[in-house]
Amino acid sequence: MKVLVISAAYPPMHAGEATNTYHLCRQLTERGIDIHVLTSVGNIGTDDPRIRVYPIMQTWGWIELLRVRSFLKNCSPDAVFLMYIGLMYKFHPMVTFLPTLSKKLFPNVPFVTRYESAFVGADPSKTGIVSRLFRKLMVQWAGGKDVAYSSGTLLRDSDAVIALCERHRAMLHEEWPPVSRKVALIPPPPNLFIASNVGGTARERGRKRLGVTSSEFVVTFFGYLYPIKGIETLLRAFAAVSVQRPEARLLFIGGKVGLEVEGGASYFDEMQALARELQIDGATTWTGAFKSEEEEASLFLHASDVCVLPFLEGVQLNNSSFASMVAHGLPTIVTRGPLMDKAFVHGENVLTCEPKDHPALTRLLLEVMDRADLRERLRSGAVKLAAEWFSWETATEKTLTALRPRLSGKVV
Repeated sequence: MKVLVISAAYPPMHAGEATNTYHLCRQLTERGIDIHVLTSVGNIGTDDPRIRVYPIMQTWGWIELLRVRSFLKNCSPDAVFLMYIGLMYKFHPMVTFLPTLSKKLFPNVPFVTRYESAFVGADPSKTGIVSRLFRKLMVQWAGGKDVAYSSGTLLRDSDAVIALCERHRAMLHEEWPPVSRKVALIPPPPNLFIASNVGGTARERGRKRLGVTSSEFVVTFFGYLYPIKGIETLLRAFAAVSVQRPEARLLFIGGKVGLEVEGGASYFDEMQALARELQIDGATTWTGAFKSEEEEASLFLHASDVCVLPFLEGVQLNNSSFASMVAHGLPTIVTRGPLMDKAFVHGENVLTCEPKDHPALTRLLLEVMDRADLRERLRSGAVKLAAEWFSWETATEKTLTALRPRLSGKVV
């Protein structure tokens, strides 16, 4: 079975969407799937020879629609899998019409769209007059009916749509209610190699690399840093904690995001400046970017005592950084969002607080540091949560189910 994966983000780009795509492709190749990846110029991939990468796309605009059409015809896949978030494609609407293009070329080939986020679709209003006129022609070409402004024909013409959390699924339903019958909920599993910690060896190696002693307590943030991550809240909470607990250490695993996120270019530097202003820079370590296929990030997670994700929109099942944390069995503190997935249970598998509430986060950090029984309960809950919601075995099988329904008798 040949699957064409379309994604503007792919290694070595530093973005969660890039590592998401790579690890999914890797899992599919291990099931015997022939994977081809159409991606942006510069995204040459890793050293995995099983994944064929074509970094030929430049702008993902209308001018490259013919290039995609030609590539589709030459590739002649058995299924097409699109990784989608408007940010990856610079909010241009061209990609939102790819299901229709694929169906016109290969009517019986399944087309599956995975929404990395339902918040950020295309924004045709940000394109020029000629581009908007061309989009109107594309709407007519696509049949006119049920073409959404921000998602084009992604919802109408995809055979299956994958949402990563309940909130995203609800947003897709609100945009086009008939999509509900073909939406699958598949949260993203961990996006990194997980080192074995038998006998605590990985934890010992990680703490040695960090220069952390056995008496020090490591508070960790994992993931790329940009404004919606709420790092200010964590820094201010840690500053308060460190006054009472001088043995506390703060660790940031990850660096600047490779996508053009608003405010993202300077945010990392601004947060380092804030750490200096709060006089906690001496107790803070910034690892910068890491390679998800190597063990370093996993060693640092094993070395951690508690993890914190202070996101401004709250944590959901779609946050792969959270999946990576609980896969390491780590006690984790998260912020609550408007619609929190039922899998999160305060006091059992996570601790929760409101976004931007650094006094509340301070109290939770001190409680975790003081109570070994709470840390152990959260560890057990994290392991159970990881097995139930973030298993690569389950996610891969569900993805294959979405890709296979109309293969006219073809089997893997």
